[in-house]
Amino acid sequence: MKYSLPLKSGSYCSVVYKALAIGGAAYLAVPAAHAQQMTVSFDIPRMKVAEYHRPYIAIWIEDEKGKAVTTLRVLYDVDLKADDGRKWLADMRAWWRKAGRNTKMPADGVSGPTQAPGKHRVSFTANKRPLGRLAAGSYKLQVEAAREVGGRELVTVPFNWPGKGAKTYSGKGKTELGAVSLTIKP
Repeated sequence: MKYSLPLKSGSYCSVVYKALAIGGAAYLAVPAAHAQQMTVSFDIPRMKVAEYHRPYIAIWIEDEKGKAVTTLRVLYDVDLKADDGRKWLADMRAWWRKAGRNTKMPADGVSGPTQAPGKHRVSFTANKRPLGRLAAGSYKLQVEAAREVGGRELVTVPFNWPGKGAKTYSGKGKTELGAVSLTIKP
């Protein structure tokens, strides 16, 4: 039986076609596309105060010069009537000045509800929203928390992208945030 297709010799399609034409006896080794994974873990400490409100939290990446590259996550009171939660986003002052005032909320894949005290983790994949295509270089992961009738805190975690092998970077807050870590896996 003769099979003919207008394919360039040696092209991926012609190789697959030839493998299928001979009864699928040949197995093709096609390298899988591996994207860098970035996981941010952060701890919201339990506080013993008379009036406790869950903190608003912003997580974003800055370049070496301090310019915001991307906002990864913003946790705020998304369920308030008339979208009132948005007006308090400016309380996360560092994020607001760098990126927040130009970010429309709610943002699909970025915004979410506030979280209770405890350990939290969010993961991102290179070349997908919201991480996107991050150029190779040195960066700073910024995690900022602001709480009504409470304080504000910013934790900075310097890191290099892309990572060579699995690597974890960490920082620690003192009041509004506990441990913050960034794990990059190839």
